[in-house]
Amino acid sequence: MKDYYAILGVGREATQEEIKKAYRKLALQYHPDRNPGDKEAEERFKEINEAYAVLSDPEKRAQYDRGLLGAPELQTEDLFDLFAQVFGFRTGRTAPRGEDLEAEVEVDLEDLLTGKEVEVAYARLVPCEACGGQGGRRVVCPTCGGRGVVETYRQGLFGGFLTRSTCPHCKGQGHLLAETCPVCRGRGRVAREERARVRIPPGMDENHLLRVPGYGNLGPGGPGDLYVRLKIRPHPHLEREGPHLVYRLKIGLAQAALGTRVEVPGLSGPIPLEIPPGTGHGEVFELPGEGLPYPGGRGALRVVVELSVPKNLSPKAKELLRAYAKEVGEEVAPEGFFERLRGFFRK
Repeated sequence: MKDYYAILGVGREATQEEIKKAYRKLALQYHPDRNPGDKEAEERFKEINEAYAVLSDPEKRAQYDRGLLGAPELQTEDLFDLFAQVFGFRTGRTAPRGEDLEAEVEVDLEDLLTGKEVEVAYARLVPCEACGGQGGRRVVCPTCGGRGVVETYRQGLFGGFLTRSTCPHCKGQGHLLAETCPVCRGRGRVAREERARVRIPPGMDENHLLRVPGYGNLGPGGPGDLYVRLKIRPHPHLEREGPHLVYRLKIGLAQAALGTRVEVPGLSGPIPLEIPPGTGHGEVFELPGEGLPYPGGRGALRVVVELSVPKNLSPKAKELLRAYAKEVGEEVAPEGFFERLRGFFRK
């Protein structure tokens, strides 16, 4: 038979208050929310609850001391119910979870190519260690005697009947706050900085929410969840359109007319691209498989050509362009026309 006194670290003559104090300390230390993924801590938490379920009940404790009581069968829900009741909540199977939380994480566009594991820093509410999650020193409600409900006997035409209702004095809590904890100011919970590791899958969209179960605020029915919102840093060269990427390539008139070979930036490095002669402004070259991954494939890199018209030409360049215009029959402004026009308006 398990030694429940040793599990809680108290003597066989321990008072109910000493047993409760020991349970609070150990339950906080080994709570699954504080030890995610730790099977040893989870088993320890079950043992602590099993011991308290027996030793906190005078009748069960007496039977245990006489060797007449076996281990109680506690389900997972029972563990959290017991924990919640000791830490100042009156709960049943409908005990509310802690609140869900939201945090943000920022990644580069390149991180979405293969995915990335990141660490997210955030704050969440956990039971106050100074008061054991009680909010201060609590006393049994004198109105309901700690039951959270009051019974009223009413006499009717066909006899008397008993009604039960939530205690108006303690609001169903079964206890009252006699002294407020200076650390949590009576709330029973305090904010604590936490860190969670999150895997960003490839190709995720901006503002996508990733759920991390059990990393929200701690409540009487267990912890809530953490939702991590994905933010993508602006790329210096590339724009995103769903799974596709867009790069705006600026080339000169001569390059557009005669053709050229350039390198365009990709997520995995520079990509060579042939620009054929006679390329026009706004023409798009699509490079399949150079975008972001999506279920069943990968997007393209779309290169949009933008002609760059020079504003400051040397006399030699102007002469060559006039010769070109004359050769192809294009009419251009006479030499010095705009200078004479500006001089006219200055007069």
